[in-house]
Amino acid sequence: MTAVEQIPDGIRAGCPKRMVFGPCGGVRDDGGCEVAAQPCVFLDPPLPRWTGPVPPRPAPSADGLLARSRRGPVVLSDLTVRPFDRACVRAVVGALAPVSDGLLIGEHQDRPDLPPTLMAADVLAAGGRPWTTLACRDRNRLVLEQELAGLAEVGVDGVLCVTGDARGPGVRPGVTSVFDLDGTRLAALAAEAGLTVAVPESPDAPPLALRPARVAEKQRAGAQLVVLNHVASAARLAAFTAAARAAGATLPFVAAVAVYTDERSARVLQRFPGLHLDDAAVQRVLDAPDPVAAGIVAAVAEARALLAVPGVVGVNLSGLASARDEETAAAVKAEVATRIREGA
Repeated sequence: MTAVEQIPDGIRAGCPKRMVFGPCGGVRDDGGCEVAAQPCVFLDPPLPRWTGPVPPRPAPSADGLLARSRRGPVVLSDLTVRPFDRACVRAVVGALAPVSDGLLIGEHQDRPDLPPTLMAADVLAAGGRPWTTLACRDRNRLVLEQELAGLAEVGVDGVLCVTGDARGPGVRPGVTSVFDLDGTRLAALAAEAGLTVAVPESPDAPPLALRPARVAEKQRAGAQLVVLNHVASAARLAAFTAAARAAGATLPFVAAVAVYTDERSARVLQRFPGLHLDDAAVQRVLDAPDPVAAGIVAAVAEARALLAVPGVVGVNLSGLASARDEETAAAVKAEVATRIREGA
């Protein structure tokens, strides 16, 4: 019997994602659910507690992101590629892998791609260190277990376990969302599969007071790393990490850095529920004579500010970076990563 099977079925009544260990990261600023026209059902205490056994933590890869983070700041870069385009994967990995300590393979509600195990194998073959995002939206528990076994077999550096964004209005309306598990229960399964586990958290999403303790609960479920969503300032991030430490979390944090160089790449991030950007900084980039150069400078400055926060061991270069094409976006992120590493 696994750790997840020992936890009673405690799905919170009214949660469209059928979560036990909520809330998800997409709670809107007014406390509204990202799926249904109602308040999030996890807004009020008590916070769901992890009651299962603490799974064993596998030793991280000797040259992986976690091991590197013990020697100095690390860069985890979002891998943005054209769907089902393996040549694009090779090109983007070729640009990012030499300057990144890990590549985060996303899981998008509106942009399906090759299966996670196959994507991870392609990234490895191209010379990258994949961190694969695995979401519960489109896979039942059996398929999630299969993917975890496959990811362990191909040798990913780690897996980011998420509940998953809801599908947007009009996106594959005839396709049923599954949500057999939530991200915390998936993290326990991943740890039991021998994988290094990362989990997300959204410091600026309601309920603000409960989210630091969620990090400690995810740690008990098997997480070894936290990849945080965007916050508006380094001061806000510092308050969150300190509160998480006070709640018992000892995990290292990777902070999100917004990478945008044009209107579309900025607005996509600003529209996501549960995260915040410095809107004044965004406007300065968009109004600059050279928004690409200004966007790179802004991302590097944000990264350096966030890396100064206690407990933050690295940054996640997050966002589209450019609306032109995936290769251009990869070049932008590679330049940001290079400048961060030069200044570390």
